[in-house]
Amino acid sequence: MNRPGTPTPPQTPLIDAPVAELLLRLESRDPDALAELFAFYNDKFHRLVDVRLNWTLRGRLDVADVLREAFLDARDRLDHFFSREERSIFVWLRLIVLQRLQMLERFHLQASKRDAYREVRLHGNDKSDRFGSLSHALAASITSPSAAAAREESIALVDRLLVQMEPIDREVLMLRHFEQLQNGEVAEILGIGVTAASNRYMRALRRLKQLIEEPQA
Repeated sequence: MNRPGTPTPPQTPLIDAPVAELLLRLESRDPDALAELFAFYNDKFHRLVDVRLNWTLRGRLDVADVLREAFLDARDRLDHFFSREERSIFVWLRLIVLQRLQMLERFHLQASKRDAYREVRLHGNDKSDRFGSLSHALAASITSPSAAAAREESIALVDRLLVQMEPIDREVLMLRHFEQLQNGEVAEILGIGVTAASNRYMRALRRLKQLIEEPQA
């Protein structure tokens, strides 16, 4: 028991039994363990790439290609993972997937001879929203079915509101609402407490709903 005034130590994230077993195999350098871990987290990594992929590159970058390259990155950097004191395999792998996505985006946006933005316009895709899938998902969740006719206006409004939000609150929405991560995972990724992560998510979502329901000038 902690004495009064003694800070409560951070809780160690619970690890699913299959993941714990795969970690033991990974540490013993089982060649199949990493592939099985990627398969275990495939849905989460797929959502990560899908929501964060730059909208100008949709159709040019395939989610499967991003994950394949991220797997190779992870395989080459396993020693780095095992050298860390705090080992959360999900957070570590997720960071590698995100880094690989960002590298591929920079390559396609900066090195390509064709202007990706111009290409999208020529194909007639009207994408005025900056946050793409997140705006669509949030607008769908906080507008009633009877408001479906105004859904496009809501999407544009949500996008404008997201621009105005604090980056950490926007990130909480990205992680919880679209990547569909558990609150404990969000807290660990952001380096904040579990309660703080939950409070930020509920406050940000409530504020978005209030703003959308307010009459717009």
